[in-house]
Amino acid sequence: MSVAPIVLASASPRRSELLESAGISFRVLPADICEDQLPGEEPVDHVLRLAEGKARAAAEKTDGRFFLGADTIVLCDGEIMGKPKDHADAQRMLRKLSGVPHEVVTGFAIYDRQRDDALVEAVRTKVFFKPLRDEEIDAYIATGCPFDKAGGYAIQGGAAHMVQKIDGSYTNVVGLPLCEVVEKLRVLGAL
Repeated sequence: MSVAPIVLASASPRRSELLESAGISFRVLPADICEDQLPGEEPVDHVLRLAEGKARAAAEKTDGRFFLGADTIVLCDGEIMGKPKDHADAQRMLRKLSGVPHEVVTGFAIYDRQRDDALVEAVRTKVFFKPLRDEEIDAYIATGCPFDKAGGYAIQGGAAHMVQKIDGSYTNVVGLPLCEVVEKLRVLGAL
């Protein structure tokens, strides 16, 4: 399906699985950049900057034409929820998400080395959690799943039973808005 080599600038197995499910040929080269939020930086600007930074950082390390970077955050009551630091942080996040809607925002960037330009976009999905009991939260944390996930949960895994409904892209909540990414890859001539 791929005309030109695509490099995924992410170590996320979920992003790889999503691209594979679409039949996209790619290789993985994680980009290591500082992911701290800048003072006064809005959440959408934050994920867009990180996505583009990851794509460009990967392009500096290897050959290829198209470099795909992405960053996902969970946004609840104005708080950007990244990956939990520890057990207590995971508990805090899941308790905050319990029974209230929140947004999952993924920024993605496709850097085209030949044009020396990046196409960037953010996709937002509203997620509604059921009210969670403390024992549900503790059992989920005990699986170890929350610690490498924004907001401390994975909709495609052990947290699926916590989600009442979503409004928007399911794959965005997993970590990559596949419909939008595939469309942009086509527009750029990568597919």
